[in-house]
Amino acid sequence: MQMARVIGMVVATQKDPKLVGFTLQLVQPIDIVTGDSSGKPIVAADTVGAGIGDVVMIVSGSSARLTIKTTGSPVDMAIVGIIDSVDVEGVTIYDRAREDERALGW
Repeated sequence: MQMARVIGMVVATQKDPKLVGFTLQLVQPIDIVTGDSSGKPIVAADTVGAGIGDVVMIVSGSSARLTIKTTGSPVDMAIVGIIDSVDVEGVTIYDRAREDERALGW
């Protein structure tokens, strides 16, 4: 698993029938300790209802095809979780609630 931030959506009107119904998100892998981008943006099938700005867990390869929603689909990257918080050695380095508060100007 890897962490990424959802940075956009991908719309594809022509696609394999096994992809119909999937929300395709553009995700930017991140180094959660620094918050810096870590690689190129990639398209991922969303299995959990993530939105733009969410920090998510992504899986690739055969793991991406093991969710209930992606089984039997031609998916190579899937969003499998929305991260609420990350603690490293007892220090909270990411907290979704605090990010939401900042976005609202609190």
